[in-house]
Amino acid sequence: MALDPVPKVVFGLIAFAIFWVLAVFPAVPFLPIGRTAGSLFGAMLMVLFQVITPDDAYATIDLPILGLLFGTMVVSVYLERADMFKYIGKLLAWKSRGAKDLLCRICVISAVSSALFTNDTSCVVLTEFILKIARQHNLPPTPFLLALASSANIGSSATPIGNPQNLVIAVQSKISFGNFLVGILPAMVAGVVANATILLIMYWKLLSVHKDEEDSGAEAVVEEYDSHRFSPATMSHFSSLNSQEWNSHLEAISVQNSPQQILRNRSIASEIIGVSSNTFDSARISSLPRDGTNGVPSLTKEETSPTSSSATVDTLIHPSERKNNLIIRWKRVLWKSCVYIITVGMLVALLLGLNMSWTAITAALALIVLDFKDARPCLEKVSYSLLIFFCGMFITVDGLNKTGIPSALWDIMEPYSHVDRASGVAILAIVILVLSNLASNVPTVLLLGGRVAASAAAISKADEKKAWLILAWASTISGNLSLLGSAANLIVCEQAIRAPNLPYTLTFWSHLKFGIPSTIIVTAIGLTFIR
Repeated sequence: MALDPVPKVVFGLIAFAIFWVLAVFPAVPFLPIGRTAGSLFGAMLMVLFQVITPDDAYATIDLPILGLLFGTMVVSVYLERADMFKYIGKLLAWKSRGAKDLLCRICVISAVSSALFTNDTSCVVLTEFILKIARQHNLPPTPFLLALASSANIGSSATPIGNPQNLVIAVQSKISFGNFLVGILPAMVAGVVANATILLIMYWKLLSVHKDEEDSGAEAVVEEYDSHRFSPATMSHFSSLNSQEWNSHLEAISVQNSPQQILRNRSIASEIIGVSSNTFDSARISSLPRDGTNGVPSLTKEETSPTSSSATVDTLIHPSERKNNLIIRWKRVLWKSCVYIITVGMLVALLLGLNMSWTAITAALALIVLDFKDARPCLEKVSYSLLIFFCGMFITVDGLNKTGIPSALWDIMEPYSHVDRASGVAILAIVILVLSNLASNVPTVLLLGGRVAASAAAISKADEKKAWLILAWASTISGNLSLLGSAANLIVCEQAIRAPNLPYTLTFWSHLKFGIPSTIIVTAIGLTFIR
């Protein structure tokens, strides 16, 4: 494709550069309008500069991708209401065998949940709980937060609904859900194992703590999770702790978790319970009928014993009230079961090759009808700003494509990026990795997808599918390189800063120190499994 006239190329580059700056750095001082408004601003400039016509701009918006994204977000909202993520979180602390076991569990659970419910959702709902576990086990949170974010990215690569760039690839390539899963699942499993191994090697000393210290708060974490409430990840400026300040807090926590303090707390709790029980029993005794001789109530030994207090409370509840509570509880169980069944049905339909966007929308509407109440509270939790961001990004990237610059650059790289030889796969992966960290992974997929597929299709149909899967794998794993590489990384960082009990800052350099070797090794290992 030949380059457009110079003025059009220059204006197109300016519009895309503004979009890129606002997408990567949403709080820039000279224009702090955020990512969503930045994508619309870039799209508007493309139209104003006449790089793309208004009709072409509307036609560029990919409705199947937006429908699939909307449907999966609604399903995730109802799964959270059905306590799915609470149960996933409890798996982390259930019968934990130490810090290393905990880190491996985080890697596996984060990867699997991200493949099924998107990486962003998994990071939003699990970050704060992982911070609580780290606090109770007297461990620095850095390796566990890194395990969550990096494994979420790796796991999300396995399915079309795992992350936004996979949605784009699945829709554009027409690869079915099942073929996509089979093509990348082996690479994902190997990547999770390699990533966990790297984390264990880098943080072995920090994870080598005494088992007694870890077990002291394990039960408390599981109980505390029941009252946990998730908050949306937004750019905030709350005060937080860095890794040095965290160590001083660990000393205080260690004192609180010492055996003497635990025994003291238990004795105080026992006294409180005893006083409460005695007070309740006294009030009950005074209200009972008295006999005619000495005014002493006729109580049996069982009635006056402390163990009878709970049974006494049950007798005070009216039978009809008990029945209503039982009905409500069973209705809740039935509703949650239906939510899980509909979600499984959606996944089965996707595996059978049905239209992905309409399958997700149908599952979302089925959940809304099943809820049988005003859907506004649930629909308000959908990230409409992300949908608008995609609309602006579609227009901006298509405008850049029309300038001819991406095609000219690809013509230079194409002879060295054939996927039928190892050197070509390596060069293609490097190009994807660099572009994904410079322009973000979704714009990279939009810029390279059609060109990479067309080049591979000239070799064979199988190589075309392989090229799409390589693009999905490399663009997703490249998000682990730096803290700014993916939205999942930023969500973990922001959720950690906003943690109400003990906020923590995951620094850019601590992530980069782990991200560089992890990205290179995991990408290389995964490429050998993609067929």
